Amino acid sequence: MQNDYSRIIQERADHVFNVMAKRVSAEEMCRIRAAFELALEAHAPQKRKTGEPYILHPIAVATIAAEELMLGANPVIACFLHDVVEDTPYTIEDIRERFGDDVAFLVRVVTKKPTHDYELSKQLDNYRQLLNSMQYDIRAILVKLADRLHNMRTLASMKPEKQMKIAGETDYFYAPLANRLGLYNIKTELENLSFRFRCPDEFDEISALIARHVEANKDNLETFRGQIADALAAAGIKARVYVDYRRPFSLWRKMKKYGDDFNHLKYRHFVEVVFDETQTSQSEKEMAMRIYCILTDRFKEKHCSMSNYVDSPKENGYQSIHVKLLPDFGRWQELHISSEAMIRQSQLGCVAERTESNIKMWIEKFRKVLHDTISSPKRDERYMEDIITAFYNDDIQVFTPTGDKIILPQNATVIDFAYEVHTALGDHARYARINNRLEPVDARLRRGDVIEIFTDEESHPEQDWETFAHTFKARKAIRRYLENVPKPLYCRCPECNPIPGEEVIGIRNHYDPEMITVHKRDCRMAISMASSYGDDVVSVDFLPDRTLYPVTLRVRAVDRSHLFIDLVDCITNTFHLSMESFNTQTARNIVVCRIRFGVHSHSELKTIINHISAIDGVDEVRHLDEEDII
Repeated sequence: MQNDYSRIIQERADHVFNVMAKRVSAEEMCRIRAAFELALEAHAPQKRKTGEPYILHPIAVATIAAEELMLGANPVIACFLHDVVEDTPYTIEDIRERFGDDVAFLVRVVTKKPTHDYELSKQLDNYRQLLNSMQYDIRAILVKLADRLHNMRTLASMKPEKQMKIAGETDYFYAPLANRLGLYNIKTELENLSFRFRCPDEFDEISALIARHVEANKDNLETFRGQIADALAAAGIKARVYVDYRRPFSLWRKMKKYGDDFNHLKYRHFVEVVFDETQTSQSEKEMAMRIYCILTDRFKEKHCSMSNYVDSPKENGYQSIHVKLLPDFGRWQELHISSEAMIRQSQLGCVAERTESNIKMWIEKFRKVLHDTISSPKRDERYMEDIITAFYNDDIQVFTPTGDKIILPQNATVIDFAYEVHTALGDHARYARINNRLEPVDARLRRGDVIEIFTDEESHPEQDWETFAHTFKARKAIRRYLENVPKPLYCRCPECNPIPGEEVIGIRNHYDPEMITVHKRDCRMAISMASSYGDDVVSVDFLPDRTLYPVTLRVRAVDRSHLFIDLVDCITNTFHLSMESFNTQTARNIVVCRIRFGVHSHSELKTIINHISAIDGVDEVRHLDEEDII
């Protein structure tokens, strides 16, 4: 068996050598072979969970880097050596001495810290170490992605709890990161491997449904595919036409998003038309649009179904023309029109164009986000959430009124847009117009929306803004503002909701003496707590400030002309307060109004009640308790 493994090891290593020999110098090939020999020696005593020699793992990682990512000599060397420092007596200095500073840097980045050195947790510190390296050299991330991809491909040998840990990390961090780097194939494989091990029953069920769907539709789709190919051939266009089925995780996500079962899910597959951009002097866009025109002449196009990702690529660099066509069998089909270069770009992403400027362009947008998050002195449970917002799975493109393009995550809101344009715009955003329609700051945006933000110097971030902000930039700005807002001295009782100026009492939290809750003196909860924890009752100075406290008044009056105007005028013009709601019910000339607005103090509320009581026709004004409002 050992001889068999020796042969397998050498064959797989030779495959890496053969791939790399086509694009590196003889000197670099010698260094690559030397790295393999060192890894072979260092890992010689070690076995994987499968019982195989451990060296097969570094060889597999190097194969992914060489063949699937098409990386250069030093990253492939680092792949051979990526576990040497962590799992064997060799040190980073040994690597540096033999292979230079560059390889040592790459190996150091993917080497986990010793257990006692963790600042946050093992996983979070490893993420931070990787992302910190991204500010200097993206190749370290690619080495780690190659390592993670092979670990996922061989995860079946692990215990279920270990599978869940690694699959969870992959789904949460590595797959979105691969997507953001434009590595579509790797992103898709990582997502589906993660799904397979996290939810094996659902994965198997959806896989079986896909297989059934393929069998049931193959004849119709093959006819449609042939008709497309014939139409293009008749126009003298060379193109590959094939049907591609969406993977289980993609369909599962769509089912969750839209609430559909598999059978009612739209576009479980799509037809890919890939043309050779070198066959003509036309630009890729012109060629794609020519194909679009040929096919929409042959087949009916679904109204407004065309999406142009050539002029407006997705944030991960994806380009294509999408359109929905109606074939002879009468069901709308999704079609993607791409060049061979676009397909290559979607596979290799940030390394498709092998230039330093191209790689820098890919990571520049995230450099500041990563730096701010990693270097933040306040790291808490939101650390990874902040990171992932920079690598969101999909994005939308929206516009300012002057036509400037803004890229945001799906489900982004007006407030995300405002902060993306400028921090001050977000800090003072009051409302917006989306496609000239009035909307609040929490309104969700859609691809292609034109958004105009309206501000007010008196408007500032509120406590609930973080719940509908999706980008790191928006969340960070909102937190920064809220952290600098003076904290109230007291908490208000949620049952009696006291207002400054009322007769109140404070009750100290029995388990947290720093926390004092203010209650009305007749509050049922206060009476109960005072009877049990009498020593925790304290006097408080609950004084008015700029804070507005919501109140609801019920006004009973004789219906007449201009009554509504007089009530609104009293609150908004006389006292300069904004109303939250105004509801009326009228029965046989008697009107009952419920008015909700904010006041600064109990004395202000009493003054307002007196003014409303003096309005002609008003018979009764009552301040409602919260339990009366429900």
